[in-house]
Amino acid sequence: MEFIERLNALSAKVRQQGGAIQTEEATKTALVMPFINSVLGYDVFDPSEVTPEYVCDIGTKKGEKIDYAILKNGEIQILIECKKIGEPLHINHASQLFRYFHVTSARISILTNGQVYKFFTDLDAPNKMDEKPFLELDLLDVDEHILPELQKITKAAFDVDSIINAAGELKYVSQIKREMAAQFNQPDDDFVKFFAARVYDGIITQKVREQFATLTRKAAAQFLGDQVNDRLKSAMSGALQPSFAVAPAETTVTNEAANEQEEDRVQTTLDELEGFHIVKAIVRAVVDAKRIVHRDTQSYFGVLLDDNNRKPICRLHFNRSQKYIGIFDHEKNETRHPITSLDDIYSFAEQLKGAVAYYE
Repeated sequence: MEFIERLNALSAKVRQQGGAIQTEEATKTALVMPFINSVLGYDVFDPSEVTPEYVCDIGTKKGEKIDYAILKNGEIQILIECKKIGEPLHINHASQLFRYFHVTSARISILTNGQVYKFFTDLDAPNKMDEKPFLELDLLDVDEHILPELQKITKAAFDVDSIINAAGELKYVSQIKREMAAQFNQPDDDFVKFFAARVYDGIITQKVREQFATLTRKAAAQFLGDQVNDRLKSAMSGALQPSFAVAPAETTVTNEAANEQEEDRVQTTLDELEGFHIVKAIVRAVVDAKRIVHRDTQSYFGVLLDDNNRKPICRLHFNRSQKYIGIFDHEKNETRHPITSLDDIYSFAEQLKGAVAYYE
């Protein structure tokens, strides 16, 4: 079996049998030993390759054992400490790994509960195990990006220098990915301010921060969704295509009430907000800026006077590959004009001012 097939087979076993495993010993027998043998390729029945219950007396610590030591040419290369499946793998669970790492020739250590495997080395200080792993494998959620590095730890390809050289990049890339995921799900103030300051012209008050916290989450979700759509479309067609959905044509304001009922499904983008601020900057020359508001719907982003849907100034149709700005005449009929960039909105300054004049 190929490496990925062996990994998938063990992943299926964790999914099927994980709930029935109740002890640490059962975890080692059912999951960890197959990982060492099948995935990493070491013979668990050959003590010259894999030594279970490895003992190394350290100072006053006599007879303390590490669960597994993996050897190559008589030298210890990898230390493994096991916990029961389902137990969290905190760094305080790795005290024995810390001690053994210091006094053996091992450069790699693994803390595992049979499902999650955390790989450590000594990037921060020589011969001292780092507190943060450089690689983390979850058999129920395998990250394909780490598989080439995981293969370097297998018996057939073991190269400690190559592993250590790649470990630094792996460690920080994985930490950055976790931070990005955390920020996308629940952005903190600094993250929100970073984007708000680039798209919002006014003073960033607490109310603005709260608004942009929601908008940032929506924008992040849309961005990730677009990336997934692009990957899927590229896989199906062999070429990258726009991931914007085409909304049905709108010619009047009569459907706004229906759209408002689906407000929870609306996603406001940063382009829409920037477009709104451009429109606001234009029409504030003829009307108080406080009277200019926006309402977002699933089909379009509307700019209104006095927060009144009977006083539309324009609509931004940005939820498609070709962007349009919709301008209203004195009978409230909308005409759409294609634009290639947000700056094109400025070329409609007189029409926008004229739309406001209809209501004054």
